[in-house]
Amino acid sequence: MSRREKSQKNGNGIIMKVEVLVSAVEQDAAELVAKMNIHTDAVLVNQCGRYGYEETAVTGGMVKCLSMPKRGVGLSRNTALLHAEREICLFSDEDIVLTDDYEKRILQAYQELPEADMILVNVKVAPSRKTYWNQDIHRISYRNYGRYPAYSITAKVEALKRANVYYSVLFGGGARYSNGEDSLFLRDCLKAGLRIYAHTICIGEEIERKSTWFSGYHEKFFKDRGVLYHFLYGKMALPLAFRFLWVHRRQMCQDISLPKAFALMRAGIREGKGQ
Repeated sequence: MSRREKSQKNGNGIIMKVEVLVSAVEQDAAELVAKMNIHTDAVLVNQCGRYGYEETAVTGGMVKCLSMPKRGVGLSRNTALLHAEREICLFSDEDIVLTDDYEKRILQAYQELPEADMILVNVKVAPSRKTYWNQDIHRISYRNYGRYPAYSITAKVEALKRANVYYSVLFGGGARYSNGEDSLFLRDCLKAGLRIYAHTICIGEEIERKSTWFSGYHEKFFKDRGVLYHFLYGKMALPLAFRFLWVHRRQMCQDISLPKAFALMRAGIREGKGQ
C-alpha cells in the first residue's frame, strides 16, 4: 500500500498524514527509529550533549533527528513541535513501540471525530504505571484531563500552533521540577478552547524501564507537587493538595508523615506563587 493510500483526507479535502514527535536522551537515531517501529515522518529530538542534524529514511517517510546539548523534556517536545510539518502529530518517547498500523488507526479516529483538535489514545503499559485506559469515546474536560501522559496525545498541528500552546519548561525530566508537564499542557489546551477527545484505539506499547523522574516519596517529590498544584489549580491548590495526600496517604506517607508532606506541598505552593 502506498503512502498516499494509507493517508486520509480531512473535511477540506486535504490529505492528512501523521508525524511522530519523539523526545529522547543519548540515543542512536537509526537504532531508535527501528526499535520504536516508526514508519511515517517523524521529528526526533535527541538530548545528547552536542548539536547536530541528520535524516533517516523509513518506509513511509523521513525522520529528522535534531541533536541538542540542553536537557528538558518540555524543551525537546517544543523543539519537535516547532519542526512538525504534517497535519497530525503524535507525541512519543524512546520507550514506546508503535503498532504496525498506528498511522491508519490515528487517521481513522480523526475521521470519526472530525471536530476534534486533539485525540488522546491508548498505549499499553505495565500495571504499576497505568493511569488511564479509554473504554469509550468521550470529550475531555477540566474534570478528566489529568491522567494522560504525553505519549497518549495526538493533535492537529495547525490547531496547536494557532492556539500558541507549548509545553512548560519548568516541569518534567531534566527540568527544575519533577513532573506534571503533560497535565499543564492539556490544561492549557483546554484553556485555549481546543476540542479534546479520548478514543479507544491502541497505537503502541511501553517497554518498562526505570522512571526518569520518580525516585520515591521524598521531600522533593512533595515540594515539587506543591509547585505543580499552584500552576494547575491556583486558589484551590491548598485544599486539593490536602485531598491528594489524604487519598494516597497509605502509599505516600510511610516515610514522611502526612502533616510534614502537607507542609512541604504548602511550601511548594508558596514557591510557585513566586515564579
